[in-house]
Amino acid sequence: MHLALIYFSPRTAGRCLTAANSRRQPLALEPEMPPINFMKLLAGRPLPLGRARDVQLLENVRSGWDKRHILCGLLAIGFVFGASAQSQNRQLESLIREGQGALDAGEFARAVSNFERATQMAPENLEANRGLLLSYLQAKRLRDAEDAGQSAIVRWPKDAQLQHWLGLVYFKEGQNAKALEQLRRAERLDGTRFDVPFDAALVLLSEDQYPAAADELQKAIKLDPKVAMAHVLLGRCYQNTSRTVQAIEQFQTALRLDPDIPLGHYHLGFAYASLGRNHEAVAEYEKEMTHSPDNPSVRYQLGHCLLEAGEWKSAAAHLKKAVEVDPQNSGAAYDLGKTLLLEGDAEAAVPALHHASELKPADPGPHYQLARALEKMGRKQEAQQEFQTFAALKKAQPVTGGTAAGPTHSCAVIQRCGLDFPVDGLRQPSCVWRRVHCLKPRNNLISRNRELAMWPRPRSPATRTRIQAQCPSLM
Repeated sequence: MHLALIYFSPRTAGRCLTAANSRRQPLALEPEMPPINFMKLLAGRPLPLGRARDVQLLENVRSGWDKRHILCGLLAIGFVFGASAQSQNRQLESLIREGQGALDAGEFARAVSNFERATQMAPENLEANRGLLLSYLQAKRLRDAEDAGQSAIVRWPKDAQLQHWLGLVYFKEGQNAKALEQLRRAERLDGTRFDVPFDAALVLLSEDQYPAAADELQKAIKLDPKVAMAHVLLGRCYQNTSRTVQAIEQFQTALRLDPDIPLGHYHLGFAYASLGRNHEAVAEYEKEMTHSPDNPSVRYQLGHCLLEAGEWKSAAAHLKKAVEVDPQNSGAAYDLGKTLLLEGDAEAAVPALHHASELKPADPGPHYQLARALEKMGRKQEAQQEFQTFAALKKAQPVTGGTAAGPTHSCAVIQRCGLDFPVDGLRQPSCVWRRVHCLKPRNNLISRNRELAMWPRPRSPATRTRIQAQCPSLM
């Protein structure tokens, strides 16, 4: 016998029992129960107390589940976005770090790529914008650097570093007025940084504004007195404004700080030579030759000082080498011709003096020496023509004062931010330059006496005799 348990309602069970008693037939139960809509049954009828409590409980449970679902969803979204932000920050830090490493390694194209991606990812990041400006500057993409710098300064107008680097961009583009404006803004924003007044001095030196450049270099040296190059440049400012004694002090300080600084001994030798202290100058140039053996300016100045000291044979050897290395150096060609003439080799002196006059047609000095060489060779007519040319050029040449009006030598190149910035060269004081080229002020005895008083006295009667032979009009 099989038993089956079937769920049925009391009403259904009553009908089944009545039918069974009246018909005396076997009991037939309904195997399935029709669905009942409880909400329809409850509509319009007051709920019993127990049912109302049950329904409210169900509603509370459902409402609680909804709030928990929303909270969990918000937490999940926050977690996803937080993880994404952390990942982006790590990627940004990695790009900035790699870009800085590329700058340090001199791989400027890779630095530009890294900082461009960093600024695209986070345009409000100051470090990324600084790195982009500097990498454009060092990659010599000056137009891009200017645009990046101007955009960054709009966002961060009080950032001294951005102002400073934009100033260097303008300097490299040749916009010196804008460069000075930016550098002075940077200096006002942060007056504790050595490199800002130092770079302002470079801009001023490029325009021959030596007193203003000296002021900036003095500021820089106060901030960091141990930078040898700052002392070298300050010495150049002093030298080019006829403050040679002060220049010597600065060059000596630079060499104490860094005995191997490029052209350190050269600058000191040049200053000694401008005072007529030729033996001391020769010693400094010879020291510089051990550091810069292939520098034509060093070799030329060494030969020039040896010529002034009366050591003609040694002078001729260095001057020949200087002319071979730098054929466009008119001073080296002139000194070589003069040295050969003093040694008695007038025939060898003529080509060198012709070359010097071709390089500087307005310079009367080579024509005077050429006239003397031709005269010694018996070529009287040609010598007379050269004397006439010398007189005409000397008359047309303006008279200069006692400031630094001589020729420029050794245009230095300073490296800043991976770029080369040329600095105007040293100048001989005008009185010494006139003495070398046998010139004198026109009909001005007082000026001539003052000028002669500034010249160093000859070291020996023989030297005085040689100078008188070369420049009889000045003795």
